[in-house]
Amino acid sequence: MFWVRIDNRLIHGQVIETWLPYAGSSTILVVNDELAADPVRQEIMGLAVPSHIDITFASIQESPRVLHTTLKDRLSSVFILFDNCPDARQAFDQGLNFDWINIGNIHYSPGRKQVCAHIALSQDDSLCLEYFYRQGVKLDFRCVPHKSVQVDSW
Repeated sequence: MFWVRIDNRLIHGQVIETWLPYAGSSTILVVNDELAADPVRQEIMGLAVPSHIDITFASIQESPRVLHTTLKDRLSSVFILFDNCPDARQAFDQGLNFDWINIGNIHYSPGRKQVCAHIALSQDDSLCLEYFYRQGVKLDFRCVPHKSVQVDSW
């Protein structure tokens, strides 16, 4: 079983230091169209990743194929990162199916509703999460793994 997280910061210390060890992950799959097309940003982002962690970048459209072909032999060690909920939904609809998703960080901006300290949802985000909920995907609103789920409804 692989892990899935929405975090608009993508790779950062919290993911590296708390989530990867908690999940037992040794592979990060960053699903983001802009990063998949930008090798310079990939290299810069990769500098934050310890050498014992593999990192792969994929576009939303490519993500199901990358997960189920390139990374198929290590699914249990894959940690998938999305920048936002609509990207996760698009990948899900294209075949990157998952049973649960961690909503880690979605920063506040005008027009977003703050639902806890680390999550501010737009109307589109709320509809996206509702879609996942209706599909039977468990929603896990935690910033770090040792905290309890911090949002009951959105």
